[in-house]
Parts: sequence; structure tokens; C-alpha cells
Amino acid sequence: MLTAQTLEGTFTALITPFSAAGEIDFQSLSSHIERQLDAGINGLVPCGTTGEAATMSAAEQAEVITVCVELAAGRVPVIAGVGAMATDRSCALAAAAVAAGADGLLLVTPPYNKPSRKGLIAHFEAVAAAAPGCPIVLYNVPGRTAFDADVDCVAAICAAVPSVIGIKEATGDMERAAQLQAHFGADLALLSGDDFSLLPFYAVGGRGAISVVSNIMPRLTAAVYQELCAGDLAAAQRAYRRLRPLCAELFATVNPVPVKMSASILGWCEPNFRLPLVAMDDAECTALRAALTAARRDR
Repeated sequence: MLTAQTLEGTFTALITPFSAAGEIDFQSLSSHIERQLDAGINGLVPCGTTGEAATMSAAEQAEVITVCVELAAGRVPVIAGVGAMATDRSCALAAAAVAAGADGLLLVTPPYNKPSRKGLIAHFEAVAAAAPGCPIVLYNVPGRTAFDADVDCVAAICAAVPSVIGIKEATGDMERAAQLQAHFGADLALLSGDDFSLLPFYAVGGRGAISVVSNIMPRLTAAVYQELCAGDLAAAQRAYRRLRPLCAELFATVNPVPVKMSASILGWCEPNFRLPLVAMDDAECTALRAALTAARRDR
């Protein structure tokens, strides 16, 4: 079972390929997962922001998680996104994820609602009760949710919900990361949710990442953490520098549009989205194509 001490490495926040008719393209999804596993990624995270889970039904999410679990076959852990605006929906998603075999849950602070600390703790308690014993990674992404879980708030949640073993910290704030590390030490796995700041995040005590760019460059993304852990700072810096221009383009417009367009350019899936997300046009993809070519050169 995942613990705060064993949760470590680079996890990919998986895209969800769709057909032209808007159905989940499970063949492309399966190929994408195998590509990630072959590249040595440390874990899979389906049904998060990058996976367009907000546009998917509960049944679709459960099916995607099941496919991930089956293909992972115990080689790497699967941490399933179960975030929702309503607590009862997150509870249902969590129960379904556990039934599908997920090793852990990624639970974002509820978007839009901006709950009080008391309400947020109650939300996490309810989801934990719906998935007894299943490890939870708290996801703090104020740019999406309009709510920032600061260190005191995270500490209150962890005190009330012992199954919270990690945090995906997506503020990009290194001082926040350092504060979390200072407060929790090894008792909470600190994972980056911001690809721009991977190396400095690791330098202040981060234990890995839940990454978008690793959809496209899994081996190189994982190398930033692996090389640093191996004591080769220069190699970690080289990998990080190669990733940064691509990261800039992957977040030039709203995620996951550029990362899925990148996968489409590489022939891995079709550039299909569910509204309100739409594909980029050819002109919008010019800089993305150039960054993608540069990042993949001399791999």
C-alpha cells in the first residue's frame, strides 16, 4: 500500500483520448499507457484535470480507471482523480475507483464552492469514509479552484484524515513548498503539480511530481528527479532545461488542450475534446510544433 514514505517519483496525469464522436478512444488510451510504462514512468493518474474528467460521467471514469489498473498490472501505482464540486459525487467516484482497483485517490479541493476550513475537512472526511483505508493525495490548485489550501489548512486536514499521505502542490510557489516540507517532513509526500518548477521543487524537498509534460516526454521528465536523487545535478539540470520550452507551450493556453494537441501531432490520438474545450488551429500550433520538435531532438 502507498504510504507517505513510499509515494515517490514521476506520475503522469494522463490525457483521455476521444473519438470524433466524443466517445473515449480506449485503443489510443491503452497505447498511451503502455508508452508511459515502457518509458519508466513511476505511476499513472487518470481522471484528473488533464484527463478532462470534468466532462466525463462517473461510469466513464470508472472504466478509464479499470483500464489503467489492468494495464499497469501492479508495475506502478494508479492514483485516480475523484474530484468534484459536490462531496457526494466525490464519494461515489472514490468508491468506484477503489472497486476498480486504484491504489490511491487524488482529491482536489472542491472547485467553485470555496468552502470554509471546517467544510473542507468534512469533505475529506466524507471521501475517506467512502473509500476506507485508501490513500489520498490532496490536490491544491488555486488557479483552478479559487481556493488555496495553505500549510495550516493542510495540517488540519491531515490531522482529521490520516489516510491523506501526500499533496500535489500546484501553486508553483517554492516558499510554500519549503514550508510544507518544514512542517511535515517525511510524514507527507510532497509532489509537484507545476512542471515549470520541477527542479527547484525537488531541491526544497519535493518527492516527485504529477506531471502534464510527462505525457509527451515521460523518460526525460522522470530523469529530472532520478538524476537529482542519484547525485548528478548537472544531468538533472540538462533534463530540466530541455523540458522548459515545451512546458511553456503546453501551458500557453488552458491545459489539457496543448498536451493533447501534442499527442495528436505525434500520431498518438486524435485532437478531439469535449466542450467547452476545443482544439487549437494550425496557426496556434506553430510554436507548439517547434517546441515539440526541439524537445524530442537527440533523445
